[in-house]
Amino acid sequence: MKQFNVFVEDKVGELARVTEALAQNAVNIRGIATDKLGPKPAVKVITDDEYSTRKALSRVGFEFEEAEVAVVDLIDRPGEIAKIAKRAGKEGLNISSVFLIGKKDTPAALALVTDDPKKAKRLLQ
Repeated sequence: MKQFNVFVEDKVGELARVTEALAQNAVNIRGIATDKLGPKPAVKVITDDEYSTRKALSRVGFEFEEAEVAVVDLIDRPGEIAKIAKRAGKEGLNISSVFLIGKKDTPAALALVTDDPKKAKRLLQ
């Protein structure tokens, strides 16, 4: 699974442009967040279809980068994210991006971008 960091202008309507581009290509958004990465804001998106996401964003002319994410199912109770973060820290795994995403078969899941995606998947699965 990939996280797309879509770089946008700091102006009204940019979130709508990103989400409309995906909707027009029947891309389902599983997780979304915004962030200001350097001089430009970004919309972080995780979808069900990496190929269609890439195609839709390129067609509209968005600049974006991709990052592999590890997805961890969560039990809905206090302290679960802390356990995952602590385990990653003990193993020397640097987490550069994290947010909750919806899942079809569990209440929620955590999407993590790390400096070592393979290690993250082994450690957190």
